[in-house]
This record gives sequence, C-alpha cells and structure tokens, in this order.
Amino acid sequence: MKKILENLFLEKTLTKQEAKNLFIELSEGRINNTQVIAIATIYNMRTPTLEEIIGFKQAMMELSIKINLTEFNAIDIVGTGGDRKNTFNISTLACFIVAGTGEKVIKHGSFNSSSTTGSSNILKGLGYHFTNKEENLKNQLEKVGICYLHAPIFHPILKTISIARKELGVRTIFNTLGPLLNPGNPKNQLLGVNNLELARIYYYMYQNTNNNYAIVHSLDGYDEITLTSDIKCYTPKGERFYSIEELEIGGKKIRVNPDELKGGKNTEENIRIFISVLSGEGTLSQNEVVLTNATFALSLLNQDSFENNYDKAKHSLKSGKAKNILKKLLSL
Repeated sequence: MKKILENLFLEKTLTKQEAKNLFIELSEGRINNTQVIAIATIYNMRTPTLEEIIGFKQAMMELSIKINLTEFNAIDIVGTGGDRKNTFNISTLACFIVAGTGEKVIKHGSFNSSSTTGSSNILKGLGYHFTNKEENLKNQLEKVGICYLHAPIFHPILKTISIARKELGVRTIFNTLGPLLNPGNPKNQLLGVNNLELARIYYYMYQNTNNNYAIVHSLDGYDEITLTSDIKCYTPKGERFYSIEELEIGGKKIRVNPDELKGGKNTEENIRIFISVLSGEGTLSQNEVVLTNATFALSLLNQDSFENNYDKAKHSLKSGKAKNILKKLLSL
C-alpha cells in the first residue's frame, strides 16, 4: 500500500489490475482511514484514467451483493454529483416521471456526501424502506414500475469509506464511480457527468459494452441537463452537441437562470421542493428541467421523437401519474 501511495503522489497511474487490487484491499480493511483520505485527495486533484476506472468498477461489482433484474427493460437516470451546484433532486424526479409513463426504472443512489441531499435522503425522509432483496425489488418493478437501490446496502465497501467521505465533504472518486455501479444492471442509462474529461472517459468505456446509454454534460458544469447552457451528449451513435435552443423541446423559449435550480439548505427543504414539483406545483424552470431529463430518458427506451416523449413526460407530471407512482412505492 505504501508503494502505491508513493507512486500516486508521484503522479503515476495505476494499471487496471492495480486499481482493482487497491479496492479489494480497501474492502478487506487493509487500508486505514488516513490512507483512504489520501487516495480520495489524489483523485480530487486529477481525473482517474480509463484503466483505473475500469479496475475500480470491476472490484466493486465483484464485491457487491448480486441481484438479477435483467428481465425488465429498465432505465436509470443518475449523475456523478460533485458539481457543487446544489440543485434540487432533478434526476430522482425525472425517474418518477418516466415511471409514470409506464416505463420501468431501476434507480441507484445514496445519501449525500458532497451535496446537501442525496436521493436516498429524499426517499428515506418520505418513508421508503431500503432493501437488497431481489424478490422485493422485482415486486416493486412489477406493481409500481420503479425500484430503488440504496448503494451502501449493495456495496459493502462504501461502509468502509463512509467516514472518510463525510469528513472530506467534497466529491471523491466514489462520485466518479457511482453511476457505473448500479447492481440492477439496467439495460438503459442516462448518465450525467460533472466535467467533459470524465464524460469522454465514460464514453470510451461504454463503447465496449452492450448498454444503451446517453452520457450528458452541461457545458457550464452541471452533471445533468439544466437548460442553463448547451450540452454535450455521447451515445452509441457518437458525440453530439445540443444547443440551448434544441433543448427547448416543449415549445417554450426558456433559458434557466442557475438560481432557479437551487435546492434547499437541508433535507427537509429539499423534500418540500421534491413534493412540490411532483405535485405539479413547481416553477416553470423546475418543471422544464425535470421534463427535459425525463424526455431524454424516454428517448433511450423508445423510438419516438423528442416532442412525443416530452408530451408523455408532461402528461405523467401534470396528470398526477408520477406522484401516484411515489404513493404506490411507499405503500408497498
């Protein structure tokens, strides 16, 4: 371990196998808290290489609790976090809107580490009970259309490093890895990334998979589509630039002011925002942002036009179907 740290401090990179071994050692408790913080700090100073990310991911997926949900043609909408923008919970809301259209969603998330409120904080605060039981998750997908995978109960390694992450209070290598670690292995993924370099690394990695994906990065630094700027998008069809005008798919000319996307100061405030938007009482900017993310997700699941998928997403939100999905999920 000492040798690896020395090499990392000398700005050397790890091979795929070295990266994998590092996380296995971490899971076995052979790396102390100070060393964990040192490793996290190093990767805050530079983006991990493709080989390192693959090695880290392989270790975490091999060590994870296994479930099989591949019978469902489902999607996950998830971002890396760590963009320091403190937005309300856009991706989680988009998941409920997508489920409200009749599609299946396997959402993966966790408690906050670098943000004010993570998706797990929202759902726990609303009364959702986390589970890693395959039969329970399948039941949720079949009866409601969405299930939620709370990362720490699937990835034991996260318990090992949770104290270090909390002490740091900023994004870590685990923000980078989070969207890649959904134990439900959904066939479709809308992945938000907080910087362009990492978006390209994700793209190189996903080109060697059978996943149906869209990797999005807002050019002003958000890890999701925010309508505050143009975006870069990477799919199996290649790289594409979307101007802010092309993103105005609801027929409204809207460029969102970043202040309109701010989340609350604590979990309770963010839950209120979450319920407000899901109840159809969000502001124009809040609504358009979640609908645009839901539209991109739906376009991964079907061959419809953006306009038709936007209409589906809007109906899900405005008719109360999306909110009803939440009610059903909490009642199981």
